[in-house]
Amino acid sequence: MTQSILDKTLAGAQKDQETVRSGEPIGKVPDGVTFHDMTAHLDDRGSVTEVYDPRWNWHPDPLVFCYMFTIRPRTVKGWALHKLHEDRYFVVDGEMEVVLYDPRPESSTCGQVFRIVLSSARPRLMNIPRFVWHADHNIGARDVKAINFPTMQYDHANPDKYRLPLDTDLIPVDFGGLKGW
Repeated sequence: MTQSILDKTLAGAQKDQETVRSGEPIGKVPDGVTFHDMTAHLDDRGSVTEVYDPRWNWHPDPLVFCYMFTIRPRTVKGWALHKLHEDRYFVVDGEMEVVLYDPRPESSTCGQVFRIVLSSARPRLMNIPRFVWHADHNIGARDVKAINFPTMQYDHANPDKYRLPLDTDLIPVDFGGLKGW
């Protein structure tokens, strides 16, 4: 008896594994990364989304500085690491993949790579702990517009920013020749 096309294709297929539970991703994130989901309040005039409120007790450090940044489509900003402060991101418009590499020897996620998508379609805050390498990749078709609420003010004379090239052999991630730095 010959095998049907259905049987042949199913024999070569791999079944998907669970990736979400109750609408939440089940994958790990680096030690110290946290999120705070926000709600967009909609009415016939438009919407309002609260972006940061210290009463949420989401992050122990106060709001001391804020800036907006953009990333063009098919572009990556990174690799970057901070020794003194954490980044806290909120995407206003577009879709951004935050690629994280955890080199911290004391971390249970040391040596692991994580890819987290932030999108204006799901408003939320995300923090990036000190000493975690990160690259911000625009995965959408239009500019990403994002806000960062770092845990300390930017020091123009002595920036707390360390960089590696996108194609470094020190981090096991390939951006497939995308442009950026």
